[in-house]
Parts: sequence; structure tokens; C-alpha cells
Amino acid sequence: MSHAQSLFLAQFDLDITLRDAALDEQNTPSRRMIANAAIGIHVEDAYYSVRELREAVSWIHEGEHGGKRKLVGILSNSTGDDFQRCIYFCLAGRGVAEMLDDLMWLEDVLEGRGRVAGQMRQRRVRIRPLRSPYVGDEPDGPMVSMDEDFPLGRSWWIDPALED
Repeated sequence: MSHAQSLFLAQFDLDITLRDAALDEQNTPSRRMIANAAIGIHVEDAYYSVRELREAVSWIHEGEHGGKRKLVGILSNSTGDDFQRCIYFCLAGRGVAEMLDDLMWLEDVLEGRGRVAGQMRQRRVRIRPLRSPYVGDEPDGPMVSMDEDFPLGRSWWIDPALED
């Protein structure tokens, strides 16, 4: 390995893709927000949290039994952290198609980030420590209602992305 390569790989930044996505003016504002929100979140936690959230939204959209219960469980989880709620509320009300597109996009980005992390560990490349943006592991503030019989608002039925 050359000196330049060793300097480049001295501490690999796993968040570089998220930082790029957050600054890319070609990305929608909602994608830039959720990319920013994922910076510093543990590699596996970020991926599985977004995947679980995307599954819940998909189940509701597809009319699957238990979809609302799953979403309520995510948003009212008093033992989890605020990351999933942050992602959800960045996208809430924008239309279910756009929400699902953005969640699938972030899930893909985070899956790639995880694969890179695995490759870097295999190669024994030092990884820059992730600095969680959260100061605590517990939720901060009021929780979403535990009632799974919540009404779905207009964004679940009227989607600006599908008009025209």
C-alpha cells in the first residue's frame, strides 16, 4: 500500500455517503433531511430501524393486517431511541408513495454503508468512530399514542406525486 493510500484509509468515514446525499441538491429536501438524520447512527441499528419502519408503512399502504400495530409499536416504543420517530416525522404527511420511495432509498443507502463497513473490517481498515447525534438512549419527550386504531390522514390517500 502506498503512503497516499495509507493516509486515505487511516480512518475510513462510514458516513461519507450520507454526508454527500445530505448535500446533494439533486436529492429532494426530504431525502436530504433523512440522510442527515442517519449520520452517526450505528451501522446495523440505522439499517434495521429504517427497514422496520419501511415495512410498517408498506404494510399499512398494502392493507396488511398488523401494519398499524407495527407502526404504533415503532412510534410509541418507550425503550427505543428517537431515530425511527425522527425519520418517520421527516416524511409524515408528504404522501405515502413519496414516503415509501424515500424510505426505500435510505434503506438502500444504509445497506451499502453496511456492506462497506463489513469490507473495511475484513481488511482491518480503521473506521472513524461514529458519533451518535443523540445524547441519550431513551426517548426524549412525549410518546405517540398506543392506540392502533388511529385514523389515516389525507397523505395516505391523496398523493401529490401521483397527480397529473
